Amino acid sequence: MENLRVFDLNWLRAQRAAAAQPPLRPRVPLWSGASLIGTVEPDLLHQIDLQPLLDGRKQLLKEERDGQPGWHLLGDVTAGLNRVAAALHAADLAGAWRDEQLAVNDQHGVRLGTVERAAVRPLGISTQAVHLVGQTVDGRFWVQQRAFDKPNDPGLWDTLMGGMVSAEDTLATALVRETWEEAGLTLDQLRGMVRGGRVDIRRPCDDGRGAGYVVERIDWYHCTVPEGVTPANQDGEVACFALMDGHALLHKMRDGEFTLEAALIQAALLA
Repeated sequence: MENLRVFDLNWLRAQRAAAAQPPLRPRVPLWSGASLIGTVEPDLLHQIDLQPLLDGRKQLLKEERDGQPGWHLLGDVTAGLNRVAAALHAADLAGAWRDEQLAVNDQHGVRLGTVERAAVRPLGISTQAVHLVGQTVDGRFWVQQRAFDKPNDPGLWDTLMGGMVSAEDTLATALVRETWEEAGLTLDQLRGMVRGGRVDIRRPCDDGRGAGYVVERIDWYHCTVPEGVTPANQDGEVACFALMDGHALLHKMRDGEFTLEAALIQAALLA
């Protein structure tokens, strides 16, 4: 197998830098009670029309804590954040609406509620994803080309499977569900499943008209896809699957034909 030591390590450093970018503009905390649940650009929430609570209080308050300005979400976290998500969507300040709830955790990783996926980037809420790298017995890689109508990274190449961990999932159940939905495979068809590692992404994104910020933890796994087992997409989010040897994989990664996440994951395996 080719090794990144014979490849372009400047490229690898650039990918790692791309995955650890500061926000384009300053952001302020989004609190619920004493808990930090996200970050926002200071004026973003001024642009939405949010109905007051039943007792007449505003759902969102701009305030300072220890000299730090920020926004305070009042009331139930899930109900409040989903009202904010709907208001962001109405103002064309959210990402693609998914009708999918993601977990909302505090700064210590304690789950406080859930929110529509479309709002997590504008609100700087941390997310979790899972990826699966699949290789044949002879070392080639099964990779997918993302559907051309995907809201993020359309048409780019990706790992065998990559998806979000929804609020209803654990990491283990997301691995099972996404492997079936994206590749039409069950885990008992695969061999040598092992956890490969973790990739952290922090970078600006286009959601919220450029006010979005990605804070994502990706756990990735590696497996062998036995001879005669072929992935087949089930959910319409994959244009096609292909087998690539290490040389082709590295070439396409270098040329920017893979998503940043997939490139970092596969580089970690090959390094």
